[in-house]
Amino acid sequence: MSINVKNIATDEVTCSTCKANCCKLEVMIISDTGVPAQHIQVDKWGGETMRRLSDGWCSALDRDTFLCSIYEQRPWICREFEMGSYECIEERNTSTN
Repeated sequence: MSINVKNIATDEVTCSTCKANCCKLEVMIISDTGVPAQHIQVDKWGGETMRRLSDGWCSALDRDTFLCSIYEQRPWICREFEMGSYECIEERNTSTN
């Protein structure tokens, strides 16, 4: 008897293979990490999120390198979203389907 295994990642997720898929997610700012004001969007209830531009990507994402331009000041949620984690892999799989 054999067991068919599906969806095994063939590429390791590293900085050089990152597709920045998490940079299209809504990111709430829940602590003060020093996010520059031009990257913050405030909703009508006063909630703060990372601003996304018309292309859907986070405004802090450098479009040439796909690296965070405010890495040292990035929101807490971005700090907790670990590269290669289950959530990261799920987001990569969702965006490629």
